[in-house]
Amino acid sequence: MSAKSIREPYLLFLGDGGDIKTATGVHYWRPDICIGQMRLSGQAADLGLEELGIAAAANAGVGTLIVGVATIGGHVPETWIDVLAEALEAGLDLASGLHLKLQDIPRLREIARANGRRIHDVRHPTQDFAIPSFEFRPGKRLLTVGTDCAVGKMFTSLAIEREMKAQGLKTTFRATGQTGILIEGSGISIDAVVSDFISSATAWLAPANDPDHWDIIEGQGSLFHPAFAGVTLGLVHGSQPDLMVLCGNPSLTHLRYFENFKQPSLEQCIERYEEAARLTNPNAKIAGISLNTSQMGEVEAHRIIEETRNRLGMPCFDPVRTGVSEFVSKVFFN
Repeated sequence: MSAKSIREPYLLFLGDGGDIKTATGVHYWRPDICIGQMRLSGQAADLGLEELGIAAAANAGVGTLIVGVATIGGHVPETWIDVLAEALEAGLDLASGLHLKLQDIPRLREIARANGRRIHDVRHPTQDFAIPSFEFRPGKRLLTVGTDCAVGKMFTSLAIEREMKAQGLKTTFRATGQTGILIEGSGISIDAVVSDFISSATAWLAPANDPDHWDIIEGQGSLFHPAFAGVTLGLVHGSQPDLMVLCGNPSLTHLRYFENFKQPSLEQCIERYEEAARLTNPNAKIAGISLNTSQMGEVEAHRIIEETRNRLGMPCFDPVRTGVSEFVSKVFFN
């Protein structure tokens, strides 16, 4: 799904309760294409968008209904299937990041086929990936990497891409997770790729480009996480990054899900990521530090950012508190 293939604009389906992290992310980053929301009960979360039924959404020109809510166990309730079927019959496509493939529900598959509609199960890649040569390829690439999982790699990537565009640079966000794919309209859910081909899929996602074009590649996992390091290493090798931005959360003491594993130091991360990346790009380097300081007060957060900047001698920022404009100006224009 490299070219934009999810039809815009979107109707965000919030169901009748559950985790709406996906819908929240899509709405935050792409409010311009989120026409409305659809909830099945007052128990569902509210994004503050216009409430639209299927018929009204179709009349408003909606291209795709986004399943923006996750259920426990990833199942699809029967009440949802009725709504999704109605959407297909009304001319909307479906897009979902659920573990269960909507394409595997016979009723939805048959209605989509009969009406010429598409079902995008974005968590499940369908293409094959050839092993690349790993020779030099034109274009520039920046990869976000982490001290841990869930420390802000997607947010940092999108913030950098947005600011680079604002400063007149040629850039594209390359999504590697389901929420990022729904935000961008294209990408690969990299943790669903067969392990032998993660680096190949990453190279396919960020191919040769104009010499002055930057791909901003969304990182996943961490080299220091015992459960997810394999995905991370494949991303590092396949992206052949010119630059990396290291993301971390200074409030954390141990790795997510593993209390017996301490958070690595930023210095240790810089050394290991640069060593790993230089297998496929000898000039790869960490260009900046992105800190998630959401659990800190304003004064403490700015103190930590300044202290980290001085200690490591490179740009340091929180994409929410400080923004990334200074980072982009220093790294891409100096």
